[in-house]
Amino acid sequence: MRLGGPIIAKEKLDPQKWVAAHEVRGYSAAYFPDVDDPSLIEDYVRVAAGADLVIAEVGAWSNPLSQDPEAARQAISYCKKKLETAELAGALCCVNIAGSRGEQWDGHDPANLTADTFALIVDTVRDIIDHVQPERTYYTLEMMPWMYPDTVDSYLDLIRAIDRKAFAVHLDPVNIVTSPQLFYGNSALLEECFAKLGRYIRSCHAKDIVLGASMMVHLDEKRPGLGKLDYAQYLRQLAKLDRDVPLMLEHLDNEEEYGLAAGYIRSTAEAVGLRFV
Repeated sequence: MRLGGPIIAKEKLDPQKWVAAHEVRGYSAAYFPDVDDPSLIEDYVRVAAGADLVIAEVGAWSNPLSQDPEAARQAISYCKKKLETAELAGALCCVNIAGSRGEQWDGHDPANLTADTFALIVDTVRDIIDHVQPERTYYTLEMMPWMYPDTVDSYLDLIRAIDRKAFAVHLDPVNIVTSPQLFYGNSALLEECFAKLGRYIRSCHAKDIVLGASMMVHLDEKRPGLGKLDYAQYLRQLAKLDRDVPLMLEHLDNEEEYGLAAGYIRSTAEAVGLRFV
């Protein structure tokens, strides 16, 4: 298994400096930078391969389900472009959310978890994949609390309905810890994720979660090590997959925070007899 995270830099790094930044941090997996030029993509791919740095993800963050037809068209076009980049880069996956029917691109809406929206997701993902027809990478959807896929079983339902070899799984288990029962039972949830989705998983995100003390249920994302996600279980399950499947840090404010998160994850791995590439 591999560990990676964002590179915080004041300016865009050339391929050599980009690889060096990962090496300094001890990362063996990378988010691909926002690069579209094919020759420059080749440069990044070449130096990454020479350093045994796996390109984990190409982000296609957008809302293909927008109720504004032009916004939806632009988002779908953007997803196709990013999937093409992922294919050129040989990335493990291109990742997006399914999208929202509401005003906020990643927000909740009454229409999100309906049969009509499920069918729209199927059509949209098929359109993106069929346009690119990738052979080296996969299109994936990040699991979310208020849009499909919102559970392990709904991801399986999408896999069956989309019916494309190039559709796979991006796992962010914190996003589907949506109740006290799942919060306290997250070890079993992690086991279920890998038991049912393991063979489809191409990349994973590393976050943590806490349950607030106020009367109404409130769950907050935290830096790995500051919450209650069972990281020992997470890493044991991850280690069962292909050695190149990465765990990618995200959503932290600065290099110090990323260093602390990486240190916690590495120490947890060592405690259970595991090591990162």
